[in-house]
Amino acid sequence: MKKVLITGGAGFVGHHLIEHILKNTDWEITTLDRLDTSGNVERLRDIDIWEREKHRVKFFCTDLRAEINLEFAQMLLELNRETGALRPFDYIVHLAAGSHVDRSILDPLGFVMDNVVGTTNLLNFIRLYPALADDGKFLYFSTDEVFGPAPEGTAFKEWDRFNPNNPYAAAKAGGEDIAIAFAHTYRIPTIITHCMNIFGERQLGEKFIPICIRKILKGEPVTIHSNKDKTKAGTRFYLHTRNVCDVVLFLLKNGKCLNGKGTQGKYNIVGDQEVSNLEMAQLIAKYMGKELKYEMVDFHSSRPGHDLRYALDGSLLKEEGWIPPVDFEKSLERTIKWTIEHKDRWL
Repeated sequence: MKKVLITGGAGFVGHHLIEHILKNTDWEITTLDRLDTSGNVERLRDIDIWEREKHRVKFFCTDLRAEINLEFAQMLLELNRETGALRPFDYIVHLAAGSHVDRSILDPLGFVMDNVVGTTNLLNFIRLYPALADDGKFLYFSTDEVFGPAPEGTAFKEWDRFNPNNPYAAAKAGGEDIAIAFAHTYRIPTIITHCMNIFGERQLGEKFIPICIRKILKGEPVTIHSNKDKTKAGTRFYLHTRNVCDVVLFLLKNGKCLNGKGTQGKYNIVGDQEVSNLEMAQLIAKYMGKELKYEMVDFHSSRPGHDLRYALDGSLLKEEGWIPPVDFEKSLERTIKWTIEHKDRWL
């Protein structure tokens, strides 16, 4: 039996990861969450096996922007006391983050506090107490946006140079570099993932797919992020959060940690097809059986932090043997159906 600490466990990806671990392992989970903008404990209660398996989950409400003090650190480690000795966590997965470009443009310092300071406080907890087993792993969840916009035909590899264009991306890049620094300076076994656009059940309503579903249901026009001439929509690689959780579990078991030579320890998590924002809205309307009304908007000129295209090279994960378990279009159709059926609670 493994013990895993997950930050942001009541968030969108975090609660799906908890569900995935409960359904596919016998691990015990400790989770930390601030329960403000994106954290919602109702997500956990909505998991279909929650009542049966919730005894394996210990939940703490805390803000990682504040230092993890001695008293709280000892309480976390005491949870894992076995046979009279402290047993540290086998894995720590850091998902807690500010993660919305628009909000980062309005509040850049808040995103630095969440994504840089929060990450540093967690890493200090790991090194000072210590909180991670000798053969354990720390996983930092980063984003494709650290590389900035990808020209047509370009897909960034794991160790390509950063070029963040908005405060969210810059703050995630800062957190990533802090994780690398701690890995090398304090020998913390670390894996970093860059993930592309994620969707799934119980996603926050500010994200593109829930916005599309809500507006199509109301017969309102969907705003499509486009180029300056309003002739070409922005594109993304979308993937369901179940695929992301499957990757995380795969990497915790099989991933190679940072080695100080820039040749391993980072993994790109990529969707199986590139889809424009307009194509995505059209697919959503098709699966809903509704008409799509839309307006192309030059977002980049009005909000310079938005990028038209992101793209990552996902070949490394394939070489490592990971195969995505969930098909894009089938999972999108399933998510739309589920969201509409539960719209009173989750839309």
